[in-house]
Amino acid sequence: MELISVNPATGKELARRPTLSAEAIEEALSQADEAYRRWRRAPLAERTAVLAQAARLLEADTARLAALMSSEMGKPFREAAGEVKKCAWACRHFAENAEAYLADQDTESDGSRAFVRYEPLGPVLAIMPWNFPFWQVFRMAAPALAAGNVVLCKHAPSTNRCAEAIASIWRRAGAPVGVYQDFPAAVEDVPAVIADRRVVAVTVTGSTRAGRAVAELAGRHLKRTVLELGGSDPAIVMPSADLDRAVATIVQSRTLNNGQSCIAAKRVIVHEAVADAFEERFVAAMEALVVGDPMDENVHVGPLASAAARDLLVSQVAACVDAGARVLCGGKRVSGPGYFYPPTVLTDIRPGTPAWGEELFGPVASLFRVPDLEAAITLANATDYGLGASVWTHEDAERRAFVDRLEAGCVFVNGLVKSDPRLPFGGVKRSGWGRELGAHGIRELCNAKTVWIA
Repeated sequence: MELISVNPATGKELARRPTLSAEAIEEALSQADEAYRRWRRAPLAERTAVLAQAARLLEADTARLAALMSSEMGKPFREAAGEVKKCAWACRHFAENAEAYLADQDTESDGSRAFVRYEPLGPVLAIMPWNFPFWQVFRMAAPALAAGNVVLCKHAPSTNRCAEAIASIWRRAGAPVGVYQDFPAAVEDVPAVIADRRVVAVTVTGSTRAGRAVAELAGRHLKRTVLELGGSDPAIVMPSADLDRAVATIVQSRTLNNGQSCIAAKRVIVHEAVADAFEERFVAAMEALVVGDPMDENVHVGPLASAAARDLLVSQVAACVDAGARVLCGGKRVSGPGYFYPPTVLTDIRPGTPAWGEELFGPVASLFRVPDLEAAITLANATDYGLGASVWTHEDAERRAFVDRLEAGCVFVNGLVKSDPRLPFGGVKRSGWGRELGAHGIRELCNAKTVWIA
């Protein structure tokens, strides 16, 4: 079987590579097992030095790596450059903070000494997506490697060249053989890899469907899992909000990465007192965005990552319109080569339609009106997802209510929902379990060993 990369702006093939043979899979697993035994005993300073060097390599090669992302999955170049720099930040953060995050934690225990020690688990299979092809790998790998684990990275089939570039960075940064491996296994080989005794944990960033399948497989063999899955994030705008700032930030959130982000503000919930004013400004801002070649610095929105992704979005919007939703802007696929779809705003959305209960993975915003705070919270939580949420208010009582009652892994008040190396990131409900980043993230793939000394 071959893995094929296609430029989504043109529809033309870029590269292809074969999946691993059974012999190559066995060799990779053996290398990972042997590398772990050495890597876990390497001084922490040696492990973090590899992370620091990876940060330097990323920064020095930002333009080339960004162009690679843009050509392989359609991300606007300036966003891709920002992604590379964010990966460098994550590597540097864990290089500088791993010692504190992994330090023994003393506690009291009947007058004796007791403490918790954080130790690595072993080889981790990482199943990674195409939409943030560098960031989602580095945010997992940097803390995992700093802790002493080793990584087998099965990247998305459509981002083969990104996968090879990432493996090259870790190799040139000084990671010993087997510590980080590009692992292009076929889907049908994954169950056996998860079952293999040498793989101790699996981490997935992707769809809820993919996470459910992997969790089921891992559960049969009692393997640790971290699942970072889909989202249908609400952005709630209340009467006290700064409307201009809210509009600008929500437009940015909804169209970042061409609308293909799990933590995008997909459902915009607006208090009826400011709904007309918000809608007018929001639609105008979405219409003003430029769609086109992702390498053009004047372009805001590039193509969707594949023809299948574009066609699914077309069908989801059509189903909403057929059920009574109104299109305030966009709503029609862009003609010509490539997999383009314009920034779109839907309103009058009916329960049971895709924009109500599904994740629309593209630059389509769903606009809802509510009469009060209670209705806003009820609608925001009326989803199977629970990744992130943003609220726009300057009322302290409203802020407290939203923070306390929104069912999400993170809540941002008057700001863009985003991941940050210093803070734990993850969701609840169908958005997954476990955390990445921050102290929580590095410890997620560790054994918290209790030690008691009389």
